[in-house]
Amino acid sequence: MEKHSNLSGAMEKKDSFGSSENAVDQSNRLVDEKKGGIKTMPFIIVNEICEKLAMVGFSKNMVNYLTHQLHMPLTKAANTVTNFNGTSSLTPLLGAFIADSYAGKFWTITFATAIYLLGMIILTLSAALPKLRPPTCEGNQVCQEANRNQLAVLYLSLLLAAIGSGGIRPCVAPFGADQFVEEDPRHPKKTWVFFNWYYFALGVSILLATTVLVYIQDNVGWSWGLGIPTIAMALSMIVFLIGYPVYRNLDPAGSPYTRVLQVIVASFRKRNIPLVSDPKFLYVNEELDASISTDGLLHHTKQFKFLDNAAIVTEEDDFKSSEKPNLWRLNTVHRVEELKSILRMLPIWAAGILFATSSAQQNTFSLQQANTMNRHLTKSFEIPSASMSVFAMSSMLITIVLYDRVLVRVARKSTGLDRGINFLHRMAIGFFISILATLVAGFIEVKRRHAAFANGLIDSPKSTIPISVFWLVPQHSLHGIAEAFMVIGHLEFFYNQAPESMRSTATAMFWTSISAGDYTSTLLVTLVHKYTNWLPDKNLNKGKLECFYWLLTVLQVVNYVYYLICAKFYTFKPLTSHRTEEHGADQCGEGVELASQV
Repeated sequence: MEKHSNLSGAMEKKDSFGSSENAVDQSNRLVDEKKGGIKTMPFIIVNEICEKLAMVGFSKNMVNYLTHQLHMPLTKAANTVTNFNGTSSLTPLLGAFIADSYAGKFWTITFATAIYLLGMIILTLSAALPKLRPPTCEGNQVCQEANRNQLAVLYLSLLLAAIGSGGIRPCVAPFGADQFVEEDPRHPKKTWVFFNWYYFALGVSILLATTVLVYIQDNVGWSWGLGIPTIAMALSMIVFLIGYPVYRNLDPAGSPYTRVLQVIVASFRKRNIPLVSDPKFLYVNEELDASISTDGLLHHTKQFKFLDNAAIVTEEDDFKSSEKPNLWRLNTVHRVEELKSILRMLPIWAAGILFATSSAQQNTFSLQQANTMNRHLTKSFEIPSASMSVFAMSSMLITIVLYDRVLVRVARKSTGLDRGINFLHRMAIGFFISILATLVAGFIEVKRRHAAFANGLIDSPKSTIPISVFWLVPQHSLHGIAEAFMVIGHLEFFYNQAPESMRSTATAMFWTSISAGDYTSTLLVTLVHKYTNWLPDKNLNKGKLECFYWLLTVLQVVNYVYYLICAKFYTFKPLTSHRTEEHGADQCGEGVELASQV
């Protein structure tokens, strides 16, 4: 069997983790100078800022809205919030499937934004129109709960918002990164810059939502508190559409799930066939894979050799070279390597779960700690306990700026890498700082409980302990710094290492790791509460919250070792990159380069 791709001009080097990299001069593939690049960023990032502003601006205060405006019982309100957040974390899988298989990222974002906007309009109307909410009640008056019709309007708006979010979340980041062609000499290797500023923009929107919008909702009114993000969402959709002429749009290449299933079925059918000794005898068809390999063909790797059977040509695969094979029996090397890429990503994906579990405590037990401490800035002004997350967001934003403007330039001198350090190193730093965050949180809790004991307030859970709430700033700040390293690195890892036709799906995996971390936190808290006295229901002063924090620290240490092992043996996705004859026939050829773009 003739091999359709020529591997040449490759040289290999090792990164400090020991992972094998293949590097070569950048290809000179032709790009349209009118499409993509930095000029597309305002349109894309504004859309995501408004989505996050709308989502966080409501979800942070949702329990208050449901209990105070709709007079919902607390447990029912809590379940509504949980169901909404859970649905919003799962719908990105559906949105990614639609984007990668049928609609493409641009149209998925467009229609998802329209759906989200419709949900926000309905939600704003429910807050503004008296008929769509129960009458107000004051004092000891028995409050009338929202009726079925009013709840139906609420649930419809939340469902539309969750569906819309499912189309925006997995698509905006990869769509933005798609604007920077790695072989484009105008913007060489700038995807890492995009991810830095993409997450910076998210941080700014979350900061605004948790301060300005929450203040408006509590002190001005919910009509304005929901109306402002609704208007912002409408404007973002208009801006995003205006940018259409300058976007680099990649056509969807069919269902990636079908291709994965075809490789599995084909390799199972040929499970008894001996493996070939030389990968050059495996089936390669550049024409067949053209639509799913615009960045280049995936090069054969030695992991998961049993899957290589799917690319072995046998007598039963009777077809002419000009015909398309039965993909349920025979697949190309590129399609086999797509599945291998996903399998190699799963261990790194799993390492992010415990990080999300640790971060989840900022909105639960850290908030409860703040409720018991002195939160006065002046005699008349008291910091809301929920606003302590401002310190995490601020430290994250500062870290991103310093990383992009200082650390990258310093590290570049010693590593020779354009991005300073690769995303595996970046994630490792984030994991380590997260360990410090929970370790420090435990010691601060010891100090808080000691202050409660010294002042005779152990049995007074509603009393304010004479210790400043600013003692919580270190743990919040460390969590923010850890997020700037790990979360951005994790997001970049999924985009970079996923097959190009599965990038939206890979970004959805990023969100599912966060969702899995939240559910892991729920499970861990439930078990600890059941079998220990560390987490009491009503009086935090009588518990041992520091032991729970240190349990998280130990689990994260184990997870850190696990991650380092995974990173050590991780094999980067190698591409057989195409080159053109624009600069002379003697320069024509192809070469293998590392897809990690380090």
